[in-house]
Amino acid sequence: MTRFAPSVIGMRLDTAPRLVTPPLLLRLVSVVAASIGFYLPLSVVPLLAGPVAGLATVSLLVATVAVELVTPRLVARAGYRWSLAAGLVLLGAPTVVLAVDASPVVIVAVSVLRGAGFAVCTVAGGALTATLIPASRRGEGLALVGLASGATSLLALPAGVWAAARWGYPPVFVATAACTLLALLSVPGLPRRTPAAGHREVRVAAGLRSAALTRPALIFAASTTAIGVIVTYLPLAAAGLPAWVAPAALLAQPAAATAARWFAGRLGDRRGPGRLLTPGLLLAAAGTAGLAGGPLLMVGGALLLGAGFGVLQNATLTLMYNRAPAGGENTVSAIWNTAYDLGMAAGALVAGLVVASAGYPATFLLTAAAMLPALALIRRDRHPSAA
Repeated sequence: MTRFAPSVIGMRLDTAPRLVTPPLLLRLVSVVAASIGFYLPLSVVPLLAGPVAGLATVSLLVATVAVELVTPRLVARAGYRWSLAAGLVLLGAPTVVLAVDASPVVIVAVSVLRGAGFAVCTVAGGALTATLIPASRRGEGLALVGLASGATSLLALPAGVWAAARWGYPPVFVATAACTLLALLSVPGLPRRTPAAGHREVRVAAGLRSAALTRPALIFAASTTAIGVIVTYLPLAAAGLPAWVAPAALLAQPAAATAARWFAGRLGDRRGPGRLLTPGLLLAAAGTAGLAGGPLLMVGGALLLGAGFGVLQNATLTLMYNRAPAGGENTVSAIWNTAYDLGMAAGALVAGLVVASAGYPATFLLTAAAMLPALALIRRDRHPSAA
């Protein structure tokens, strides 16, 4: 298995190449726009959907996963600019329809289109981002992009619900479309090259056969199961607790994740992202177990879960990009994002089957325990001969 080059790990950051460049700044425009486009209406659509809220969410998720796996082929043919533009249009434009028609069929159709658009934005955009960041500062660069995305989602998610309660649903959907489509103005300034330009394209099927890529993805997926559980069931578990508990916990988790991504990026560039996998997983598992406690433990658990999750977000993605050959950026982005979404879906689905009979505290404890077998994957990743 390919390991890290000495020129990448341990390089002094004061002698490293420039991180923030005009193309990366332009890329941050579409990062923020895609985050607004996804998160601003994310909790508003289920409120509008009512009885078909679950179907709308499932449609969004299924479309996202399905399109993530084929986006590398799209980028190889159309290039970064056209692919990212198409993703922004699909993510933003359909939401306008919900301002005039909220029938179940329309809600599901819009959710499918938005899921497809978000998939293209994350996979094509993520791969483009990787090409704009120097390899020696990849962890820090990904952390910077994650900070922009995380801070935006942290504000957009509650802002959508607040705006819908104050002004109604249509303004939220119109604002979503406007913010997302305005980012199209930044796309012409981005590089047009495809990952196959000058290099052989690495297809998703080949990437899935590489343990060097799939092991970090599976380790990350172990933590995303807990995210699926917390966003789905924590508000219900906190129903009998003081009113501030659920909002505080749901704010603590993404806030800690955003901060931890930055920390992990800088530390990973110095010492190697692989060293962060074990502490990240243990933090996430401990935090998930803490959700089974009282009000303070629940908020503290969400904080620890967010910190561990943020560390794993940065460390696994950086590790995968470091290991992929030139031309494999889209494949890495597709596999990592698919692991993210499938892990969340699996966590929410399995927890739903357990909650009815075991209760919320036991479900949180079982979720934490289910994450620990990923430690064996980390050991195999460090010592390939053990696989």
